[in-house]
Amino acid sequence: MAEIVLFTPKAELDAAANLRGFVDMCRSKLSVFGADLPFQNDVWDVTEAVATKGKGGKRERITFSNAATVDQKSPEMMREPFLSFAKAYVRYMHGMRPTKIIHNRVAALRAIEAALLETGLPPDPVQIDSRILNRAAQIVADRFSDGAAYRVGGQIEMLGIFLSENRLAAVPARWRNPIKRPSSAVRVGKEFDERREEKMPSSAALDALPRIFRIATEPADVITVSVAAILLASPDRISEVLTLPEACEVREPRKGKEDAYGLRWWPAKGAEPMVKWLVPSMASVVEEALQKIRTATAEARRIAEWYEQHPGQLYLAADVVHLRSREWLSLEDIAKVLGLSDSSAANTWCRAKGIKPEQREGEGKRVFARFSDVEAAVLKMLPRGFPVLDQATGLKYSEALFVVQCNQLNVRIGMHRCMIEPVGIGQINTGLGSRVAHGYESIFSRFGFTEPDGSPIQITSHKFRHYLNTLAQAGGLSQLDIAKWSGRRDIKQNEAYDHVTPSQMLQKIRDAVGGDQMFGPLAELPKKVLIRRDEFARLVVPTAHTTDLGYCVHDYTASPCQLHMDCIHCRDLVCVKGDTEKERLLRRRLDEAKGLMERAQAATSEGYSGSDRWLDHHRTTVDRLAQLCSIMDDPRVPDGAVIQLAAHNMPSRIDRVTERGQFQPENEQVRLLAGVKALLGE
Repeated sequence: MAEIVLFTPKAELDAAANLRGFVDMCRSKLSVFGADLPFQNDVWDVTEAVATKGKGGKRERITFSNAATVDQKSPEMMREPFLSFAKAYVRYMHGMRPTKIIHNRVAALRAIEAALLETGLPPDPVQIDSRILNRAAQIVADRFSDGAAYRVGGQIEMLGIFLSENRLAAVPARWRNPIKRPSSAVRVGKEFDERREEKMPSSAALDALPRIFRIATEPADVITVSVAAILLASPDRISEVLTLPEACEVREPRKGKEDAYGLRWWPAKGAEPMVKWLVPSMASVVEEALQKIRTATAEARRIAEWYEQHPGQLYLAADVVHLRSREWLSLEDIAKVLGLSDSSAANTWCRAKGIKPEQREGEGKRVFARFSDVEAAVLKMLPRGFPVLDQATGLKYSEALFVVQCNQLNVRIGMHRCMIEPVGIGQINTGLGSRVAHGYESIFSRFGFTEPDGSPIQITSHKFRHYLNTLAQAGGLSQLDIAKWSGRRDIKQNEAYDHVTPSQMLQKIRDAVGGDQMFGPLAELPKKVLIRRDEFARLVVPTAHTTDLGYCVHDYTASPCQLHMDCIHCRDLVCVKGDTEKERLLRRRLDEAKGLMERAQAATSEGYSGSDRWLDHHRTTVDRLAQLCSIMDDPRVPDGAVIQLAAHNMPSRIDRVTERGQFQPENEQVRLLAGVKALLGE
């Protein structure tokens, strides 16, 4: 573990001097990213420090390029003195507040440097103030999606606080991230439709996948479509799937029923390890998918086990094992050992690995390489951390489900038969079409499947998670169950995966009308009229929109809302049991209403004018909120039940005036008649 060194600014020094001290300390005293980190380099390899699951053999690098050229093949680097500060800040903050998404931190630095450059002066961190941070936030908002911009904006805010607290800016500033967290509450309009389409797999993809599952034979296609089958059975993260052990299946006998079938699971974001039980309709599909994956990856596991048992030696297949006794290997021999197409490919590989083939006396023009050099070069290709694939669980490569021979999933490059690698997220997403725009084939394009308009099918593994969460939301599964099913520690994260359409939400309420899942006036009324329940539901629930406590089914085409923002007193409010976030807000409202009622009681006892009316209002509010909470707590009411409180008879203003004797209808009529006669001159 890297040693943490705390930077302490000196009060007697100005911001520039403190900045120089900060950079010098981070360059020479910190061991974050390794004590031998080449601080002067503009590209850092931080693979060992930023351990992210499911990346396969991909290296994690930080490139200190500027915002204008970050997407280019040969980007320009940040300019001094900001470049040195950016390096120091990234290294220091990863020791103090490590993150797996380190590129958000670098993106914030790029935006700030771009804002500084717009001033026409050298990008000096000392000159960062509120104006610079505001401009950086604008750059981020223009460049990134709403969600990504919010996260990068948070990193800008963190940097601003760091500069102010450590006296590194000439003008300390208290700056807050102005980029709002994107909300998924709005479920109508073009924006929602586009967001839903972006997050969910298309119907064409869902139709094509089962067909490909049946006809795929090549390992790359089999593994990709089998991963999709597993992800469609439960809302999993792809990194969790790719770190499954080969022996991951669990069967549990059930009396009088078919055996329960599940998978041993290690959630990636904090939830406890579990067994994920699968619905019976998908159990056979997942079982078949796992068997296909085992068949495609069996040889790689055998090779991994060989390397574990023979450290420091090169694995040779049965047909070339006799070459182990040779000192020199010809290019043809090397091609056979590696599984390359010919001697020309072997020569290219040797030069790429720093092996210089040479001619030998008596062998003519043929060139050779020492066996020991080839062996050393191949052993350097072993995956990082070998023989352990997942440090968190101790899973070995020889026990992992998703381990393949090197380049086995890359149809463009020949497979190395003597080396292994873990399956990476990028390889699966490439197979699902995420890179078809860059010329990479997908399982859909290889089998001739497209969208209805002829465009290529493009999805990512994470879209299946959004899809299943939306199905669970539409089906009425409780928020706690959805979070547990998805392996989440925080129920609030469910919201980002809920893409239920307005029509699905409306249909859910209509389906509950008059049934066992409805509690309130609409549960009884349909039984008293001669009309089909579904037709009645369409009449009484013509529309619905979400509110902070539930859903409003008021028909705004008939009349406007007569109880603006006073939903708890309205009969058009319906609530769904099991929505943990709304239930939490409901209980908070009850506590607030009780406090307001006590204050109204005190004001009434002290004789404040009008306080009695507030007391009446708060009493009814507390009664209705308490009634709704008691229904939510009732174990006889199942999760997913739609609840509607009976209509509350709130007195009109005329009724209240009449009760106080301030309005006498008969006297009022006499007064009005006298006024009319006076106008007529009678």
